[in-house]
Amino acid sequence: MDNRVKKALVASLNKYAEVAAINVEGFETALIAAFELDVKFMDKVVAFDEVFDSHAKFEELREVFFDLLMVNFFSSDVQKLEDDYLESDEWANIEEETIDRGTELLNLLLYIKECKDEDIEPELGDFLKEFLLVEDDEFQDEFEIYEEMISNQQLAESSVEEICNTAPTLSISEEMQELFVPFMVFFLDVEGSATTTKEIIQFSSNKSFDSATYILITTINN
Repeated sequence: MDNRVKKALVASLNKYAEVAAINVEGFETALIAAFELDVKFMDKVVAFDEVFDSHAKFEELREVFFDLLMVNFFSSDVQKLEDDYLESDEWANIEEETIDRGTELLNLLLYIKECKDEDIEPELGDFLKEFLLVEDDEFQDEFEIYEEMISNQQLAESSVEEICNTAPTLSISEEMQELFVPFMVFFLDVEGSATTTKEIIQFSSNKSFDSATYILITTINN
């Protein structure tokens, strides 16, 4: 299992449990075990889902942690496979089978990985224009999904309070509805300070999810 992914999973999960005032119990151990299985990806997905099915209190995290499962595959599992595996029919079939899984968080996590590779700081305008290509006519689906982020980029230079207060007034796409606050707060503070996390818990209307997702993103970035 990729070390950065493991740190992000543990930090995010424990923040969620802390803010939601629930017990992690054996969930963390079982989930890490699923990530670490030496099996084909779809078998790992089955094991992953079985862990969540057995721990209903954490259901809200299922799809963002699925994104983390994908990142772990790209960072760790794929190293054990053939060089051209991601161009294979087998991988194309997996993409087809999992097309409805995960969230837009995967895009941000892959962007952060690219920033690491190129030794640049994540920045909202760069994410939207250079990574998602929202200004390109061929990528209008992305434009529609991220439209409120595009129109409100100034929020990434405001405050956690303003982001949390503004979000409910916007017509955010279904895909970005839950993720708008943690995405925007990340671009406000990419390092992930304790102060920022406290402010999310203070001002967010979905405190446990937003703080856990923000911790996940910043841990991957650090």
